[in-house]
Amino acid sequence: MDRASAGARIRALRERIREHNRRYYVENDPVVSDREFDALMHELETLEREFPKFDDPHSPTRRVGGTPLDEFTTVAHRVPMLSLQNTYAEEEVREFDARVRRSLGSGDPVAYVVELKIDGVAVALHYADGTFSRGITRGDGSAGDDITANLRTVRSLPLVLEGASSSGTDWLEIRGEVFFPRKAFADLNAERAASGEKLFANPRNAAAGTLKLLDPRKVAERPLALFAYQLVGGASRGLATHWECLQFMRGRGLPVNPHASRVADIEEALALFAEWESAREALDYETDGMVLKVDEIALQEQLGATSKAPRWGIAYKFETERATTRVVAIGVQVGRTGALTPVADLEPVDLLGTVVKRATLHNADEIARLDVRVGDWVTIEKGGEIIPKVTAVLTERRTGTEVPYRFPDRCPACAQPLEREEDEVAIRCVNEHCPAQLKRRIRHYGARGAMDIDGLGEVLADKLVDKELVRDLADLYDLDAERVAALEGMAAKSASNLVKAIEASRRRPLDALIFGLGIRHVGVHAARILARAYPSLEGLFEASEEELAELPEIGPILASSVRRYGQREMSRALLRRLGKAGVSLSRGAASLEADEGASGLGGQSLVLGGKSFVLTGSLPGMSRREALDLIEAHGGRVTSAVSGKTSYVVAGADPGSKLAKAQELGIAILDEDGLRKLIVEPGAREVED
Repeated sequence: MDRASAGARIRALRERIREHNRRYYVENDPVVSDREFDALMHELETLEREFPKFDDPHSPTRRVGGTPLDEFTTVAHRVPMLSLQNTYAEEEVREFDARVRRSLGSGDPVAYVVELKIDGVAVALHYADGTFSRGITRGDGSAGDDITANLRTVRSLPLVLEGASSSGTDWLEIRGEVFFPRKAFADLNAERAASGEKLFANPRNAAAGTLKLLDPRKVAERPLALFAYQLVGGASRGLATHWECLQFMRGRGLPVNPHASRVADIEEALALFAEWESAREALDYETDGMVLKVDEIALQEQLGATSKAPRWGIAYKFETERATTRVVAIGVQVGRTGALTPVADLEPVDLLGTVVKRATLHNADEIARLDVRVGDWVTIEKGGEIIPKVTAVLTERRTGTEVPYRFPDRCPACAQPLEREEDEVAIRCVNEHCPAQLKRRIRHYGARGAMDIDGLGEVLADKLVDKELVRDLADLYDLDAERVAALEGMAAKSASNLVKAIEASRRRPLDALIFGLGIRHVGVHAARILARAYPSLEGLFEASEEELAELPEIGPILASSVRRYGQREMSRALLRRLGKAGVSLSRGAASLEADEGASGLGGQSLVLGGKSFVLTGSLPGMSRREALDLIEAHGGRVTSAVSGKTSYVVAGADPGSKLAKAQELGIAILDEDGLRKLIVEPGAREVED
């Protein structure tokens, strides 16, 4: 076969195989036998070897997986991947519907799309001119891991979309759920059992573990599947509803769950839920509930979102499964704030596909309320289907041999006396040098959303404390690769990567440090509010409780906690040591370059007050997070969607559809220099044609 004929045959084979893949994995309507399909693949593989000139990274033969990776890189999401609010109660679903209609200023029924909630791993899929270019995990919602090589092996994920454009400007983002079909999961565990490997607890864990393998060839051996559930920026493509977005994705060859339905009102939605609560058992994949989404995109934009979840959607989860087992022992765990949490050791029992051996008892008051004793038969369930908890004691099964539990009066980790503050249910160890607290503080400090020190997990934190290499958080910055590598189970490369991650954490933004310190009641959102109001930790901890309580969304309890933390000598000593170690205790120079002479709350500049911004594309001199912080530090607000209310769109490389939308609406467009100039010279604006 000559080169021209081979090229034509290769292109034809690829197209035929893609069509057969779509029919098999997306439409569940195969038209050829497995043997015929395998023959086509074999012919294509042979021709590609003989004629390497026609190599194509998007060829169906590339599903086998590529070269193993050293590590995953972190990528910022262009649009945050928010999580839906969960509920188990019909009344709360009705309240959600009432809240939606109230927010929209109308008593009219709202149309929803109802979809099965697939129990898998959420991912973001990027397509450039119709070809799959990148895949990212949800991560913390603002950034996730680049798992492109692994996602390429998922057979139901099209590497090339139907109707692909060659304009060089068509960029598409799809959100979807990767999961293990039930039969595939059972077969995988059977293979692992036969080879003496540890079994996966459930399909969701298996999918998550598979996507985080560094060798894509191993991922290709596991039959993962995908359902696409969201088109990002559908309105910019002239689509008015979420239902239209689902049809758009299906038309491009993406696998969309066939059981999605459009309903006229909340009553129809609840009727569907009742049908699926029992019908779900016939499905070949796990589903733990249903998702309700306001159908009309314009109404979604009007409803908006909180920092954690959209206001236009809710997950209505199926009734939590319960199991019965016996309490073998009761112990306590010491958290990073010193609170002791009692935990029941159980006779192993299966619950929602997971073998449960431990369950939380929450606190001493809950033990007393339940009157739970060692030896009792109890009912357990998963709160939110995640954390097992004891919910009832089967007192009728008592034999008289059960032993009441007495809560300790000393910390099990450091033997210091325990205390209980007035009006609090938690009993705490107040010894700030308690090793159990330190281990958990280290893990919290290194977590995503905090100082993001990759590799600083539970096992390593325990070893660092047990070997007395770390006595407080500042000691992390004195570690070197040689001492870390000497710890049991640590390799030289892992130790080197850890030290590099610790070094990089010195430059994390102020809100990440505030969250990482582990101040009671201060989560990611509160940390960001505090960092906006005060440009340095010194200013924050000098603020009075009254000043702090006046900040939006802070309140007296959180303000009191921040004040107490900042006034403790141990806290101030730690901050002095962190500062000497090079950790930034204030907003960086890039964020403050225009703050000289500015006025406003906590000394921050408000030159962008009342202005709303949308970020799109990659800026050359700052990350998306840095750009967001810069805008918010000067009083501006960053939103995810372009609308008539948007003041400016800040566009970088590969901007996507938001730039076109801004141009269509006549909104001012800035590059990075234009943004900085706008802050220095508030009247200035720079518009790209």
